[in-house]
Order: sequence, then C-alpha cells, then structure tokens
Amino acid sequence: LRMIFPAADEVYRETPQVTPQVTPQVTPQVRDLLNVFKGEESRTELQKSLGLVDRKNFRINYLNPALEEGFVELTIPDKPKSSKQKYRLTEKGRKARQE
Repeated sequence: LRMIFPAADEVYRETPQVTPQVTPQVTPQVRDLLNVFKGEESRTELQKSLGLVDRKNFRINYLNPALEEGFVELTIPDKPKSSKQKYRLTEKGRKARQE
C-alpha cells in the first residue's frame, strides 16, 4: 500500500483573516458618565452628578468600562488609589460624547 500526500504549502495556504474594524460600543452608563464631565472631576463629583450613591456599582458599571475603553484617564496615573485622584475625558471620550 502506498499513499501520496500533496505538499502542505500547496493545499493549506494561509489566508489572511479579514476582521472588520470594531467600533467600541458605548454602554448607556458610560455615555451618561461621559456627558457629566465638565473638566477634571473626582469620583465623588462624578457620582453626585449622576445621582449615584453606591460606589461599587459606579466603579463596575461606569468608571472601569470608561477607563478600559480609553474614554477617561486618570490625572495621577502613577497613584490610581490616591485620595487626590481625578478623572478627565480623553480625546476618544470627547469624540464619543459628541456621537
């Protein structure tokens, strides 16, 4: 019995994967957060502007997603837990707010 297989490079040519550009989806919570920015704001000021009391809910549903998507940045990036920490919109955040 004899089996002949074609060379792998002839059969299994790599086809480049075409991935569409993914525009970040802005959740309603993140959009609400972006809309309350007036400049540099503390967490407390942002929560108050949104009428939110629960710090954990604010952090998980509003602030962290906005930071991860690059809409918001820290004013003191070296000390994320500083009591003097404030947040500001990035250029990406300003553009997302206008959409």
